[in-house]
Amino acid sequence: MRLFEVGRVCVKTMGREAGSYCVIVEKMNGKYVVVTGPKHISGVRRRRVNTRHIEPIDKTLPIKEGADDNSVEKALKEAGLEETFRTKIRLSE
Repeated sequence: MRLFEVGRVCVKTMGREAGSYCVIVEKMNGKYVVVTGPKHISGVRRRRVNTRHIEPIDKTLPIKEGADDNSVEKALKEAGLEETFRTKIRLSE
């Protein structure tokens, strides 16, 4: 399992969006990736994040690198994860 591949579903662990689900849409360099929620579903807007601030889970979506929010939303619906993304999880410290 490659941890930070395009389409990997993650949970944000730091910041105001902590506990929210997101999807990796682009790999930058070794330390950063671009994630999206999309914002109207999970509250995570498209942004660059440090890989230490997200926790990958075992689900992936079949999206292309640099996919727009509409493509991500369509993949979420097809995978049946849309309601999961609308919830937040409580992170243990």
